[in-house]
Amino acid sequence: MNDVRPQEPLDGVELRHLRAFLAVADELNFTHAAALLRIGQPVLTRTVRALEDALGTRLLERTTRRVELTDAGCRLREELAPLLSRVDTALRSAGSEPPVLRLGFTSVLPQACAESAHAFKAATGAGVRLVRSDTPLAGLTSGACDIAVVRGDIPPGAAVRSRLLLHEPRIAVLARDAPELAGRRVVDWPDLADLPLVVNTVTGTTGPELWPEDRRPRLACTADNFDEWLEAVAAGHGVGVAPEPVARRHSHPSLRYVRLKNAPPVAVRLAVPARDAHPLAERFLGQFREGSSG
Repeated sequence: MNDVRPQEPLDGVELRHLRAFLAVADELNFTHAAALLRIGQPVLTRTVRALEDALGTRLLERTTRRVELTDAGCRLREELAPLLSRVDTALRSAGSEPPVLRLGFTSVLPQACAESAHAFKAATGAGVRLVRSDTPLAGLTSGACDIAVVRGDIPPGAAVRSRLLLHEPRIAVLARDAPELAGRRVVDWPDLADLPLVVNTVTGTTGPELWPEDRRPRLACTADNFDEWLEAVAAGHGVGVAPEPVARRHSHPSLRYVRLKNAPPVAVRLAVPARDAHPLAERFLGQFREGSSG
C-alpha cells in the first residue's frame, strides 16, 4: 500500500499577505503599493516575501529598476483578484451596512458614469464608492475595485471583460511660457511630431507610437502618474497630450491648452474581471450599451 501524505495546509498565509501581493502586482512598484495600503515599504516587502516562502515559489522578479510578475505570480493574481473582491463583499454583507459597489477610476470620472452611479443607487439601493487608483486598470486587478473606468487600450493579456462607453477628444498641454505653438489655438495632429513629448507611462493614453513610424515625436521624459506628468509639462520639459475632459479638469497656473484637429480619440471603457465578477458590477455594466454614450 502506498503511503500518500496529505498536502500540508498553508497555515501561515493570511489575508494581509494576499492583499499585499495584489497591491504590488497591480502597481508593479513597492513604494506606490505601500502608499496605497498605508504601510511602510519594509513591512510590505517582508509581507510579500513571507507569502512567497509559504508558497515555496517566487511571485515577483525584483531589480533595482523594476518589478515584474513571474508566471506563478500572474496565475495567482488572476485567481485572487475576484476572490478577494467576493470576500470583501461577504464581510460587508455580514454586517449591517448596505451593499457597496466600488467603482475604480484614474484621474477623472466621466460624466456618464457619475450620472449612472446615481441611477444605479436609486434602482438597487446599493451604495457606489469611488476608488481612485493610478494604475493601468484603476485597481481592478488588485481587487481594490469591482468595476473600473479605463481610458485607452486594455493592457495585453489582462484578464478582464470590457465595454466601450464613449470616445474623448485629445488636447495638447504646454507650459504657459513655452515657445512651442506660441499664439496657436489649434494645431494639426501630425505637427506635434516635431515637438518633444512628455508621457505618463502608467495611466496615460498618448505615446510616440500613435504617430507614423517615420515621423514620431521625441520622448522628452516619462512620469509614473498624472500629477507628475502635469508638473513635468508645467516645467517645460515638453508637450503633453491627454483626453480633453481630464486635462481641463486639472487647471494649473503654469499651463495652457491647445485644441487638436485630426487627433485620434481616446476610447473610454468599463472593465470587470473576466471571471467571477461582482454581481453588482455586472448590473452596473448592464446599464450601458456598447458605445451608447459616445
